[in-house]
Amino acid sequence: MAPKPTKAEKKQAYDVKLCQLLDEFTQILIVNADNVGSKQLQNIRGGLRGDSVVLMGKNTMMKRSVRMHAEKTGNNAFLNLIPLLVGNVGLIFTKGDLKEVSEEVAKYKVGAPARVGLVAPIDVVVPPGNTGLDPSQTSFFQVLNIPTKINKGTVEIITPVELIKKGDKVGSSEAALLAKLGIRPFSYGLVVLSVYDNGSVFNPEVLDLTEDDLVAKFAIGVSMVTSLSLAISYPTLAAAPHMFVNAYKNVLAVAVATEYSFPEADKVKEFLKDPSKFAVAAVAAPADVSGATPAPAAAAAAAAAEPEEESDDDIGFGLFGDD
Repeated sequence: MAPKPTKAEKKQAYDVKLCQLLDEFTQILIVNADNVGSKQLQNIRGGLRGDSVVLMGKNTMMKRSVRMHAEKTGNNAFLNLIPLLVGNVGLIFTKGDLKEVSEEVAKYKVGAPARVGLVAPIDVVVPPGNTGLDPSQTSFFQVLNIPTKINKGTVEIITPVELIKKGDKVGSSEAALLAKLGIRPFSYGLVVLSVYDNGSVFNPEVLDLTEDDLVAKFAIGVSMVTSLSLAISYPTLAAAPHMFVNAYKNVLAVAVATEYSFPEADKVKEFLKDPSKFAVAAVAAPADVSGATPAPAAAAAAAAAEPEEESDDDIGFGLFGDD
């Protein structure tokens, strides 16, 4: 029978394994493992088997291994992991899509009872209805100020009651009542706290962003840069087209108001001298591809371009004839 490895040998083996994973994988999910049992963790490992590896361990050991590996390889990007190793956390090394791996981890949540002293992760509300408990159990409800009535020999809760608020510790009375009612209000599993990707660390909420979200955020950023550039007259790539257009408008306005001219201004001046050309241009514009009728403005312009009817004076029927 082989001798059991010593504590020092276990630490050395763990250090070797963690360093190998750091060299092999560039993506790591830092997860919280509070209230996660060994059987549940085994199921998670099985679900991620193939392109991901789950590694748990003491924070001091992980920090030491990461720090020494960073010094050995000269890759200081690994040091970004050290501030994240706080609390009951583990590491999921993966080569797969980060969002898909995160969603796979979230599938393995298990319902759990409200144990005494546990900090509630969510609000716990006891729904109204028949509890199935006999009248001798009303003392539990009275201690917690839950309104009840006796209906057909059993205790019935009249209105929904917020029994425990998020962040509060579960008391003995609340835990006993929920156990009697068969309510398992909490669910636990590995929760992704941070994401490490090639030296960069970011919030897991980033994984939920779609391409449309990124495009929208980029457009907002470009708009803000453009507005600031125009406000302080500082040229940037985003503001340059607007600056050129505004400058052209200013030069055109000066040319129209003075004798100065250039080819583009000549066209504008020609239209201003003969407004009927505006109407001709509107009529000559191609019809809308959807088959819609011309815009009201174009129709009005076309009507204005029609020759005026001969007046009564032109055919000799004026009110005042020539002497």
